[in-house]
Amino acid sequence: MESNRLDAWCALRRFCARVFVCGLLVPGLWLTAGTRELRAQPAYALAMHGAPALPANYDHMPYANPDAPKGGRLVQGLLGTFDSLNPLIVKGLAVQQVRGYGFERGYVIESLMARGDDEPFTLYGLLAKSVETDDVRSYVTFHIDPLARFSDGQPVRAEDVLFSWALLRDHGRPNHRQYYSKVAKAEALDPLTVRFDFGGAQDRELPLILGLMPILPKHATDVAAFEETSMTPPVGSGPYRVTEVKPGASVTFTRDPDYWGRDLPVNRGLWNFDEIRLDFYRDANAQFEAFKRGLYDFRVETEPLRWHGGYDFAAARNGEVVRDTFRPGLPQPSEFLVFNTRRPVFADIRVRQALTLLFDFEWINRNYFFGLYHRAGGFFAGSELSAYGRPADERERELLKPFASGIAPDILDGSYRLPVTDGSGRDRAMLRRALDLLSDAGYGLDGTVLRQRSTKAPLTFEILVTTRDQERVALAYARDLNRAGIEVTVRAVDPVQFDQRRLGYDFDMIQNRWDQSLSPGNEQWFYWGSAAADSQGTRNYMGARDPAIDAMIAALLAARGRPAFVSAVRALDRALMSKFYAIPVFNIGEQWIARWNRLERPTATALTGYLPETWWQGPTARAK
Repeated sequence: MESNRLDAWCALRRFCARVFVCGLLVPGLWLTAGTRELRAQPAYALAMHGAPALPANYDHMPYANPDAPKGGRLVQGLLGTFDSLNPLIVKGLAVQQVRGYGFERGYVIESLMARGDDEPFTLYGLLAKSVETDDVRSYVTFHIDPLARFSDGQPVRAEDVLFSWALLRDHGRPNHRQYYSKVAKAEALDPLTVRFDFGGAQDRELPLILGLMPILPKHATDVAAFEETSMTPPVGSGPYRVTEVKPGASVTFTRDPDYWGRDLPVNRGLWNFDEIRLDFYRDANAQFEAFKRGLYDFRVETEPLRWHGGYDFAAARNGEVVRDTFRPGLPQPSEFLVFNTRRPVFADIRVRQALTLLFDFEWINRNYFFGLYHRAGGFFAGSELSAYGRPADERERELLKPFASGIAPDILDGSYRLPVTDGSGRDRAMLRRALDLLSDAGYGLDGTVLRQRSTKAPLTFEILVTTRDQERVALAYARDLNRAGIEVTVRAVDPVQFDQRRLGYDFDMIQNRWDQSLSPGNEQWFYWGSAAADSQGTRNYMGARDPAIDAMIAALLAARGRPAFVSAVRALDRALMSKFYAIPVFNIGEQWIARWNRLERPTATALTGYLPETWWQGPTARAK
């Protein structure tokens, strides 16, 4: 069944790419893809669009300090727990830092290439010394660095790359299975060269996706037990080894003195600590109190109340604790209240629209967030990729034309705006608008209870939360919903239970955010592609199943230049906004980092924001 769904999904992608994107491609290149292969020379880097920003002879990344001293220990406090050291499978709660996540690189498991964090999406050589592909990106070839070694001393070879690709395609996380199944043919051209052919997949991101594929050692990986949780330290090729594990409590990584890649320019100024320890806390307040006592070195603050009033303790007043504010150049992370449309209560879009009207952002922002936040519709806020408040250009309109009936006219012309209340917490005009929509959806007030007129069933649902901020927002929202006769339960659970229920889609509504880059790609299938809606472990929490969304993801993957790509992403943004899958809660324009002054960091900040892998231990700490 899973194979059939995947085959159907791949067929849909190819169809959408051919039908809706061909107008964006140069016709001669379509012929080229079918008749001859343009020869390419091996290159040191590969950009999704345009050319790499750094020259071939670059010495280090611009956001790293190549003279940073080595030594010392970094302790990081994390909220939650873990029961596995394998982050490449669905089962269990894994220590993600083994592989890395988001824009962070992994401590233990490396990929063929590494991101340049000052660019939208450019990869530089890591395990692969060079890469080549043709103009239409019908294939990609990686040339492995002869020096590359796993931590047990065994060389990294083409057979390890092919093994990793096949293992993750068949047994990995849903996103890996989706990505790697699009390879039509994979082969080792020699012991250090591997080639992947795509068979006309029309996905220009695939060479980069494969460049970021985690590489596992064939000789040290148990295929039969791969999908089971494990506390056995994995063998990788990265700068650190797992040296101590206290299940559920802490993991210690020790820098490998024989790390093969320590002198690569992509690594200069990175991986400066001899030891990195991750300490896990079950309770957010206990986690913060531990930081105040100096039990771990830095924290990412997400609560405005705490950031602006909670750091009035001795170490912060005397300068031992430093607070840094970073303004990354990416789409602003946005928090949403997500409707699980798998639930019948949220199946009607008019209900979702009405519930969006009843969210009083103005009251919440003033009373809980000191007026620091703002919000925008859509999922790429604060960037050129956002469609919110922008009229669609000709490319967007052409892409969306086959799905015009499902795209709201005011979202297409850019006039749509999120509702703005009077901030009183009891905006009667907004309440009337919401009740009118609910009436159209078949609901009416029965005394003080809103009921479905045909069944007399009340409109009721549960909001699942796990942090204090989430709970406060949910309770304020529940108050406003109650005024409309809607009964809402706010259920607070610990982070472990929250993750389990979220991954299994066992919720009515949750608060969530999807972090986006300036080069969104295949992960968009994982976020809201139709095939992901029925696969547990994806991030399609709303259960979106929309051919317009699928077609727009296919279009952005096939776009050849930045203008066409931006139009495709904006078209995707409009398709998502038009279905009211989630209520924007707020956008985060800054990263708030608190650190003890025993840590130092480069003066330059990457486009992606803070990067702990570029930090080092200061002279005060080294002297102790």
